[in-house]
Amino acid sequence: MFENLSLLDASLLPAMAIALMAGLLSFLSPCVLPIVPPYLAYMGGVSVTELDQTATARRRVMLAALMFVLGLSTVFLLLGMAFSTLGRALLQWQGWFVPIAGIVVMIFGAHFIGVFRLRFLDREARVATGDTGGTAFGAYILGLAFAFGWTPCLGPILGTILGLAASEGDVARGTVLLAVYALGLGLPFLAVAAFFPRLKRPMAWMKRHMDRIERTSGLLLWTVGLMMLTGQFSAFSFWLLERFPALGAIG
Repeated sequence: MFENLSLLDASLLPAMAIALMAGLLSFLSPCVLPIVPPYLAYMGGVSVTELDQTATARRRVMLAALMFVLGLSTVFLLLGMAFSTLGRALLQWQGWFVPIAGIVVMIFGAHFIGVFRLRFLDREARVATGDTGGTAFGAYILGLAFAFGWTPCLGPILGTILGLAASEGDVARGTVLLAVYALGLGLPFLAVAAFFPRLKRPMAWMKRHMDRIERTSGLLLWTVGLMMLTGQFSAFSFWLLERFPALGAIG
C-alpha cells in the first residue's frame, strides 16, 4: 500500500515536467513572444526604450510583471481545480476519457506540426481592460485578462495540460499541474522584465525561428497525446522508479 502511494506521487513527475515545458512553449508561441516587451512596458507605465536603457524602469516593470504572473496564475489554478473535479466526476469512464483526450491532443499536435491547420486556434480573443497600465493592481487585472483572452491561441498546449489534470481525477494533483504550467509561462515574463537588454538578441532569434518552435511544440503535443492514448504514462512512471529508486521516497 505504501509503495502504491509512492508510485502515485512519482507518477506525477512526468506530467509535471511536461507541464513546465508546455508553459515555456506557450511563452514562445507566436501570439505571446512578440508582444512581451511592449506589454511589460505598458504594465509598468514606461516605454520600451526606458525598459531597455534604465535599471529603475526595469525594477518598476519587475513588480508589474510579478503581479501579472499572479493574475494569470489565478486563472490557471482555477482551471486546474475545475478540470480535476470534472475528471473525478468522470472517474467511472476513465477508460474512455483518457484515450479520447489523447486523440484530441494528437490532433492539436498535428495542427502545430503543420499537417493541417485548425483556423479557430490561430486567433486570440483579447479582453478589453481599459487603461490599467502603470499600477500593480492593473497588472494583476491584465494577468487575468491575458489568461482568459489568449486562451484560444494557447488552446492546444493549455488543453493538453488540462487533459492531464482531468485524467488525474484528483483536485490537488490537477491543480499542481496547472501551477507548474503557470510557472513555466510566468517565469520567462519575469526574466524579460529583469534582463531585457541581455535577452533582446535571444528573443529576436526565437522570433526568426518561430516555425521550428511551433513544430517542436507540435511534436511534444503529439507524443503526449500518444502516451495518453496508449496508457504509457503509467509505464513511464514504473520505469522512473526502477531507474531512480530514490523517487519512491516522495510522498
